[in-house]
Amino acid sequence: MRFSINIPNFGDFAYPRNVATVAAAAEQGGWDGLFIWDHVLHRQHQGRPFGDPWMSLTAAALATSRIRLGTLLTPVPRYRPQQLARQVATLDHLSDGRVIFAAGLGGPIEDEYRSFGDAAEPHVLAERLDEGLELLRRFWSGEPVNHRGRHYEVQDVTLLPATVQRPGPPVWIGGFWPRRPPMRRAARWDGAVPLFETARHGHVPDVAEVRDLVGYVRRHRSAEADRPFELVLGGATPPDAAKAKDVIGPLHDAGATWWDERQLQTGPELDRLLPVLRRIEAGPPVV
Repeated sequence: MRFSINIPNFGDFAYPRNVATVAAAAEQGGWDGLFIWDHVLHRQHQGRPFGDPWMSLTAAALATSRIRLGTLLTPVPRYRPQQLARQVATLDHLSDGRVIFAAGLGGPIEDEYRSFGDAAEPHVLAERLDEGLELLRRFWSGEPVNHRGRHYEVQDVTLLPATVQRPGPPVWIGGFWPRRPPMRRAARWDGAVPLFETARHGHVPDVAEVRDLVGYVRRHRSAEADRPFELVLGGATPPDAAKAKDVIGPLHDAGATWWDERQLQTGPELDRLLPVLRRIEAGPPVV
């Protein structure tokens, strides 16, 4: 099992130097990854400074050499696929192939889309997500792309360089369980990053629900799929390794392959540097 640190892209973490500090501390402390949110607007946290996650991950890549890096998660329908493909490929080269790309609809939808005059109907965003993901994988290949879809059109475009990782960075899909469509989407890619209706950001999910999710995804995985598949769970655990093991051990047994250490979204330390550094310095759990 691997262990990552999760931070928002606002508050103290709006500033790339602070994100680089977190990344360097995580690498030194034996963690396996750093993931940052990707929001332009989250009215619950309005009034705080927000930073661009790709600029912050650039700083993190320059401060590290081993840990995996990415967003959790990027709302693909909010981006132009060609712009997003270049950002991810550039970061993949800068980090020597350490990017993990997590994708979803994002949210809150009213904040992130309708506030800027964009479509906010979930079925339209889901269509743009699926079409955008397919375009990203094709752009990352470095091969010519021609495409005429419901939402995007590409005419004889080759984006170079291709990503270091081939056929591209691992793609993880986020969504709320027990909503089925996001997890069916995840089954077509490389990993699932579920939140739970009964355990919001920072809360540890119920083991029985995790088992149900794992069974559902396995039933929808293609029989030909030979790529590793990651199940990424997260929450806030005690810094004491033995106590953390008691929390995470049953989830590992249920099928989790990553544990993403998070602050409570409703807590006062969500976007503060020092509490996150204290948790990093205590070290990842041992399972």
